[in-house]
Amino acid sequence: MSRPFELPDFYEPYPARLNPHLEPARAHSKQWARRMGMIEGSGIWDEDDYDSHDYALLCAYTHPDASADRLATVTDWYVWVFFFDDHFLERFKRDRDIAGAGEYLERLRAFMPADPGGTARGADAPGAPENAVERGLADLWTRTVPAMSDGWRHRFAQATRHLLEESMWELANISEGRIANPLEYIEMRRKVGGAPWSAGLVEFAAGAEVPEAVAESRPLRVLRDAFSDAVHLRNDLFSYQREVEEEGELSNGVLVFETFLGVGTQQAADAVNDLITSRLHQFEHTVLTELPPLFAEHGLDHSSCADVLAYAKGLQDWQAGGHEWHMRSSRYMNDGPAGGRGAPLPGGAGLPHGPTGPGTSAARIAASVASTLPARLRSHAHPPYERVGPVRVPKLRMPYTARLSPHLDASRENVVDWANRMGMLDAVPGVPFSGIWDEHKLRAFDFALCSAGIHPDASPAQLDLTTGWLTWGTYGDDYYPVVFGRTGDMAGAKVCTARLSSFMPLDSGDVPAPSNALERGLADLWARTTGPMAVDARRAFRGTIEEMTGSWLWELANQAAHRVPDPVDYVEMRRKTFGAEFTMSLSRLSHGRTVPAEIYRARPVMAMEHAAGDYAGLLNDLFSYRKEVEFEGEIHNCVFVVRNFLDCGTAEALKIVGDLADSRMREFERVVSTELPRMFADLALDAEVRATLTGYARELQHWMAGILVWHQGCRRYTESELRRPVGGPPRLPHGPTGPGTSAARIAAALGSAGEAARVPEPWGGHAWNGTGEASV
Repeated sequence: MSRPFELPDFYEPYPARLNPHLEPARAHSKQWARRMGMIEGSGIWDEDDYDSHDYALLCAYTHPDASADRLATVTDWYVWVFFFDDHFLERFKRDRDIAGAGEYLERLRAFMPADPGGTARGADAPGAPENAVERGLADLWTRTVPAMSDGWRHRFAQATRHLLEESMWELANISEGRIANPLEYIEMRRKVGGAPWSAGLVEFAAGAEVPEAVAESRPLRVLRDAFSDAVHLRNDLFSYQREVEEEGELSNGVLVFETFLGVGTQQAADAVNDLITSRLHQFEHTVLTELPPLFAEHGLDHSSCADVLAYAKGLQDWQAGGHEWHMRSSRYMNDGPAGGRGAPLPGGAGLPHGPTGPGTSAARIAASVASTLPARLRSHAHPPYERVGPVRVPKLRMPYTARLSPHLDASRENVVDWANRMGMLDAVPGVPFSGIWDEHKLRAFDFALCSAGIHPDASPAQLDLTTGWLTWGTYGDDYYPVVFGRTGDMAGAKVCTARLSSFMPLDSGDVPAPSNALERGLADLWARTTGPMAVDARRAFRGTIEEMTGSWLWELANQAAHRVPDPVDYVEMRRKTFGAEFTMSLSRLSHGRTVPAEIYRARPVMAMEHAAGDYAGLLNDLFSYRKEVEFEGEIHNCVFVVRNFLDCGTAEALKIVGDLADSRMREFERVVSTELPRMFADLALDAEVRATLTGYARELQHWMAGILVWHQGCRRYTESELRRPVGGPPRLPHGPTGPGTSAARIAAALGSAGEAARVPEPWGGHAWNGTGEASV
């Protein structure tokens, strides 16, 4: 069979090493698989299939330092997970049996009891295992989890459930003939692809648990996610021929890139490989720059620090060993090992060029690093304040009609008075560059227009509160890069961020005396917002604000390093820097206790929120591209990030970001129309919960439509406003000078004023075409 594409040159920064206990693991796991019923009579594998896949070789490569006992257990886990994948394909994917798949997956949950020494009881009791997948899971669970902590057990159980249950997402896509957009795909592939599950087994194999205090911190999440993305995308390259051409699979990164970018298979494969490289660069950057401050911040002892570093090394070993195994396994598109399974190990068999034979994976490192050096340098070599010029924002899909609150005009005046009282329109004494706004700027930014669109039915007091939060969040977002970024004062930024939390008490306790407008505004808004909230609701709300303020530090660190972010890391952090999670939480909190907390963590609800958040963040990046790149020297803009990653021009990057925003809007529409009703039925939710979630979907529709209206109607992004300094008239960048030329400059100024005078009509000021797209 001809190949659909040639495998690209991979970034291989770590040498592959082989565990000396390979042969005992091979013998043990084959015997175990037979005992579980996975080989003879399974209808899935025969002995030749099992031998040719060589899962023991995978585990010996990916866990080179594991003891013999732990390598054997880990190998059994991988035999089980690959058998599950093939078993699920044959029993449910081929026949599109969604109902049967749901029952099958529900039974598997019961074989992962919370009590490591027992089995599930009562309604969750599964009875005796009925097939090889159930037998294998029950056996492995009791052999593995007793040796680990409660925190690890919780994380591993969650990863295993995701691995199993999100197979329904793949099955639903096949049934609908739907190919995911890139952001949805990467997010879902982490769950169904199993690499976070593999990361848990790295802790087990290495005997190095990640301390619970930092397990969910940003650096550890990034390490796990970057590792997962690289593993999954690498697998997509090797498995494309089998999955897409032979099995009809639609969940493959190469296919996703082909479809979204509209390019050929080879070009899509090369783009996927570039993203693998970028994710590995992100992994390395995080280890070197984010782990040391994390250790200091949490006061980890030497043993805990060593465990985290051993875990990171284990993930690196997995990357190197996983690649070597993919080059050899008969399961994938490769050249196969010269000489069969007994060929020298490790080696370079199957590679298009470079040394081969025992130990030569290390020799490929230098060439690999050299070949990816241009992309790494490009991320640090951009010129700041690059001239951009006028930007034509592409048309954006907006199927929802915007409405504006009747209290808009009053809120516009009230927020000016409030910002004056908080001190946002004055410089902070003794703080250079802190005079970032004046009244003219605040009126031009028109945050009341945004709040009037996202909360059209709010009372006057509620609208003022929303306008205040939007004003405060944007003030902070503008304040940090000017006050701390220009001076490189990262320590001062961290102190400022830490102090902000003290103005958000969970009880009615005292707060410190505010020392600046940022603290004063937060203290005022917090007191006005959280009075009727329960403690749990306050804690959740404070968490979203702390995520947003913490993301400002991430931006400062990238700016200081002159580093354009990795595209995946950028989009995921954009939900925080834009404040999407924070502003959405205001709507959720109004739902009270109607909706159980676990429902908000259900995949359809999170998919709806993430799609809406990404649409809004990408929309903002399109409108703010010139402002941020040309006038502020910023790097945190998706158009700029795409330009850097794909090494393409501005026009192409604008189109790609516009297409990505549209794809997220279509995903939102699909989730609301298809997945929410399905979830209502599957979980048998009562009428009140259904009504609340349906109302929440409408609130998110208002939220997106209102944000689009604001971008079209405010003057924050117009050239005349960008050239106007705080406290003064616009700066004219060029034009005639000398005697008699003032009249010419008046005409230019009037032209700028005309541009700035474009404000929305009462219904939002955007023209709708027949396809439901807003003319921007």
